[in-house]
Amino acid sequence: MVTWANADTLSSWKKLMSLKGMVSVKEELSSRDAVKRIREYSVPMAEGLTYNYAAKQVNEQILKTLQDLSDESELLEKFAALYNGEVVNTGEKRMVLHHLTRGQLGNDVMADGTNKRDFYIKEQKRIAEFADKVHSGKLLNEKGEKYTQVCQIGIGGSDLGPRAMYLALENWAKANNTFKMEAHFISNVDPDDGAAVVASLDLAHTIFILVSKSGTTLETLTNESFVKDFIKKLVLMFQST
Repeated sequence: MVTWANADTLSSWKKLMSLKGMVSVKEELSSRDAVKRIREYSVPMAEGLTYNYAAKQVNEQILKTLQDLSDESELLEKFAALYNGEVVNTGEKRMVLHHLTRGQLGNDVMADGTNKRDFYIKEQKRIAEFADKVHSGKLLNEKGEKYTQVCQIGIGGSDLGPRAMYLALENWAKANNTFKMEAHFISNVDPDDGAAVVASLDLAHTIFILVSKSGTTLETLTNESFVKDFIKKLVLMFQST
């Protein structure tokens, strides 16, 4: 059974803090051993990507101490506990399962009488099918026209993750003729920001997506209500003219 403790109470953490400032990246990368450092401080990742940490303030002693910290804090055991569905959110006493949207590791995770691994796989398929209907034109607006824009309402990680992916892939998709829809994001609790985003949309050809891990995030629900009210007022204004 793993032990939960603040990192700054561990002896390896205190050792790590004592090593702070001992590495100058500028000196390391301008020395005659720079090429060796760049070659050795490199880790192959998935899909042909490589993580290179030569420009980080680390050396062999610091890396060993980081390994000691990992061991002392039972990092691998806690990672396994997380993906196997144990209660790792000790503050709220609940599982942390959003990683199941990205991969399937370990044992079946049963909660509320449901196999959560099967649940996430099923939901991912539903999302993919919905997206395909929008992109292919099987799902159209009331005038029988394709949707060309999508607006996401979220906050925090529910905003930053999709926004980062869109910004990273937008130019590549356009250059490779795989770009599907313009994306817009509402995450600011300032209503002026939300109003500016909605005003920039072609509403008749826009799909709105609400993103919230809990489904109860107050800021996200507030922005949802704002958008709905904005559209209702717009419709009423056109009906009265």
